This record gives sequence, C-alpha cells and structure tokens, in this order.
Amino acid sequence: MIGEYNTQREGIILKEYGRNVQKLVNYIRTIPDKEKRTTMATTLIELIKQLAPVVKEAHENPQRMWDDLYIIADFNLDIDNPFTTPDRTILFKKPRKMEYPQSDVRFKHYGKNIERLVAEAIKKEDPQEREEATIYLGKLMKTFYSNWNKETLDDSVIVKDITLMSKGKLTLNLDKVREDNLFEKLYREKKKLRPEGNPRDNRDNRNRGSNRPFNKNRHQHRRRDQ
Repeated sequence: MIGEYNTQREGIILKEYGRNVQKLVNYIRTIPDKEKRTTMATTLIELIKQLAPVVKEAHENPQRMWDDLYIIADFNLDIDNPFTTPDRTILFKKPRKMEYPQSDVRFKHYGKNIERLVAEAIKKEDPQEREEATIYLGKLMKTFYSNWNKETLDDSVIVKDITLMSKGKLTLNLDKVREDNLFEKLYREKKKLRPEGNPRDNRDNRNRGSNRPFNKNRHQHRRRDQ
C-alpha cells in the first residue's frame, strides 16, 4: 500500500488541533441532520478538551473552541451554536494600527524623560534645590549617553545642553563642574547604597582558611593524644 505524503494532504487550518480534529469537523459537515450535527460538534468539543493541551486555557473561555470549529470548517458549519456564531469579517479583521507617540524630542540621545526632568527642575524656586537638581540632571545625562554610545561625553557639552533645554533657566559653572567632578559621582553614589555585610561576602570569607580563627587549645589536645 502506497503511503500518503503530507504534501498530498489537505492543509491543516489550525495546527494546534491536528489533522484528526479537522477530519472530524469535515465529517460533521456532511451529516444531513442539524440536530445530529450539533450533538457531534458538542462531543468533539469535549474530546478536544481531553486530547488537546493547547486549549487548557480555553476552559475559561469555551467560546474560543466553538469559534475554532467554525474556522476549521471555513465558516461552513450549520449547527446550533451555544454562543454567537462568529463572523469571518470580524474574526479576521486586522487590528487597528497603534500610532507611535510622536513628540518633538530635540536631544534624542538623552531621551524624553530628561526633558521632563528639566521642566521639573525649572519649577524649583529655591536656588540650592534648583542647583542640586541641575547637577543630578548632568549626572543622568552623562550616564545615559555613555550607556548608549559607549563613550564619554565632555562636561562642557552637558552644561551647554542643559542650558539649551531649559532655555537658559538652568545654568552651571563649568569650572566648578570640572573642579569638583560633579558629573562623575552618580555611579559612586549608587554603589554606596549597597547594604554592608553582603551574605555572599560573608559566605566567601567563611570558605577562606586564612579567615578561620586559630584554636590553640585544640592543637594542644591533639598533641597529648598522640
């Protein structure tokens, strides 16, 4: 007997259900009596629940399996559907294209959030708080730029960009920035936030022989026993 190749068979419409389910759906379509077709379709749904692991989540939404039967049958299935019979045009309707939020980001290498933080810094009325916010902005800008571009951005460029983004409302003294290294402290500040006494470090110390206390009495007892 010559075997039947997959290339010669009818294509599987929903592969997660398999070829046998598709054959059963095609058989149900040939049954002349509508009531019997409905009974057979209901039995097939229960069979799918037991045999097809892919529809485990469908127990929460049983309508999905009935819709899939119509899809397998190419919507040519006349039965008493316990749910609303699906419409081909609605079921296969393409989702509406999501519009990407368009906004005028002048300094894309910093990101939109930096511009929002600039706006927040401008709102600060206290001169010291505004300066601290501006310095923190510079740290963030330098960090973000180096993360994306793998290179260091000169402090003069950051100070200039902050002034441009704030329309002259946020300014820093470049000499002070360079002298106090103000834009280089973000990583160090983050490092300080790590809790002391890391359990992993303690575990490593326990495993090091040099850190174990020397018990002199223990060695003395051992010599006496010998």
